[in-house]
Amino acid sequence: MKIVVTSIPVDDQEKALQFYTQQLGFIKKEDVPVGPYRWLTVVAPEGTQEVELLLEPKAFPPSQVYYKALFEANIPVTSFGVTDIQQEYERLEKQGVVFRKTPTRMGPVTIAVFEDTVGNLVQIAQRDKA
Repeated sequence: MKIVVTSIPVDDQEKALQFYTQQLGFIKKEDVPVGPYRWLTVVAPEGTQEVELLLEPKAFPPSQVYYKALFEANIPVTSFGVTDIQQEYERLEKQGVVFRKTPTRMGPVTIAVFEDTVGNLVQIAQRDKA
């Protein structure tokens, strides 16, 4: 068994696509109309292209309440791994990404948290080298 698709809830699929591709550097993989929405996925430019991130609309009203509460409580909805968090932080900041938490050491990892422009907080994390 392996992970092939995971999702992140978004307020606006087109705005999410622009942010995840133009500012974060992900690559659009799938864009299929599904009723009023799209099956819209991106993949990381590094690593395997088999794992897709679905930019899933927050269409289910209870999910809107839940994700709004996470955002207001400063809780990230997902975490992306990076090899050099300081370099990635500086690159993203130059791209206009708004950070809520600058690189901060927390045990065996250093994390930073940013807003994704579509209602979520996302964490990037660098693990200590063993």
